[in-house]
Amino acid sequence: MDYHRVFTQAIDRLHAEGRYRVFIDILRNKGSFPNARCFAGHNGPKPITVWCSNDYLAMGQHPKVIAAMEDALHDVGAGSGGTRNIGGNTHYHVDLEAELADLHDKEGALIFTSGYVSNDATLSTLAKILPGCVVFSDELNHASMIAGIRNSGCEKQVFRHNDLEHLEELLAAADPDVPKLIAFESVYSMDGDVAPIHAICDLADKYNALTYLDEVHAVGMYGARGGGISERDDAAHRLTIIEGTLGKAFGVMGGYIAADQMIIDVIRSYAPGFIFTTSLSPVLVAGVLAAVRHLKQSSEERDGQQAAAQCLKDMFADAGLPVMPSTTHIVPLMVGDPIRAKKISDILLAEYGVYVQPINYPTVPRGLERLRFTPGPSHTEEMMRELTGALVEIWGRLELRKAA
Repeated sequence: MDYHRVFTQAIDRLHAEGRYRVFIDILRNKGSFPNARCFAGHNGPKPITVWCSNDYLAMGQHPKVIAAMEDALHDVGAGSGGTRNIGGNTHYHVDLEAELADLHDKEGALIFTSGYVSNDATLSTLAKILPGCVVFSDELNHASMIAGIRNSGCEKQVFRHNDLEHLEELLAAADPDVPKLIAFESVYSMDGDVAPIHAICDLADKYNALTYLDEVHAVGMYGARGGGISERDDAAHRLTIIEGTLGKAFGVMGGYIAADQMIIDVIRSYAPGFIFTTSLSPVLVAGVLAAVRHLKQSSEERDGQQAAAQCLKDMFADAGLPVMPSTTHIVPLMVGDPIRAKKISDILLAEYGVYVQPINYPTVPRGLERLRFTPGPSHTEEMMRELTGALVEIWGRLELRKAA
C-alpha cells in the first residue's frame, strides 16, 4: 500500500472540487472588533474586517468578560487540573451550571468542552440508556448531532427539514411502546430559518416522545434574557433537553445541556465524552459566566445585532445580490459553485480587506455553496456599504448571476 499516494489523492480531490479549506491567519484587535489583522499572503499584518465570526455579539471582546478571565487567571491559575471527577471541578463550574439552568428554567445544567462534544456525548448516551430508542432527526441537523445519534447505535429516522407532516408520519409508523426522541435545532445556521418548536412539542406529546433542541445559534441572541428561540417563543418548559454553546453569542468556549436533574445526573454519570475529558479551564468558565450574566440583563447587544442583520439584508437586496431569505441574524448570499465561492472570498480578502469564508459541501449540499455573513452590533452602516459595493463589483467582474 502506497499510503502517501492515497493521502495525496484525497487532498487532490478536494482541490479539484474547490472544497479544500484554507485557515486564515489573523489576530482580532481587542476592543475594536470586527477589526482584525491578517498575516496571510503579504509582508506583515494587514487590516481587515471580519464578517463571518460566530462571536455574534462581540462578547469575546466585552470588558466584563476580559476582566473576569483576568481575575480568574490570577486567582486560580491557568488550567482546571483534570476531569470534573478528579480535580477539575471548581466553584466557577458550579456557578456557571446554576446560571445556565436558570437561563433555560431547568433544574440543572452540565458543561462540556465544546458544543460538538455536548451533542455527541448527550445524544449517544441518552439513546443507549433508553432500550430500543428511535431517534427522529431533522435532515439539516448539525454534524455533531448526527455523530451522536450514530454513535448511540440506535435506530434513526430522518424527517424532511421542518416538515411536520413527514415527522408525524414517521412517529405514527413507529412502535407505540418504544422510546422516542425528536432531535432538532432552533436556528439553522446555513439558511437562517427557525424550527416550529411548539408544533414539534405537540407531536412529541401526542406520540410520547422526548425532545432535544440544539440552540447553539440562538442562545444569547433571542429571548428577553438570551435563553434562545425557546425562551422567545415561551417553549422552554415543553422541551426535555436544551443544548447550547458557550463559544458563539457568549463569546468564549464550551458547550452545555440543560434539563431536569435526573437527566443531568444520567449524562454526568454515563457519558464518556464528559467523564474522561479534562474540564474547561476556570479562566474560560469565568469569562462565560460574566457573559451569561451580562446578557441576562442587557438587550443592547441583541438589538444592535438584529438591526445590523436587517440592514445588511436590505442593502444586499437593493443591490440585486442573491441574498437568501432569512428570518434570523444569519445573512447567506447564494453562489451555487464551490470554486466561485472561494474566488469571491479570495478577492474580498486580497483586494478589499474583507474576510468571509465560503461555505461548501459537506456543510451545505452540493450546488448550494454560499457566503455566510454574520453582521454584529459593531458592524457600521459604512462597513456594510463598502462590503455591498465590493460584492457588486466582484459579481460583475466574474459575470455572476444576480437576484431574479
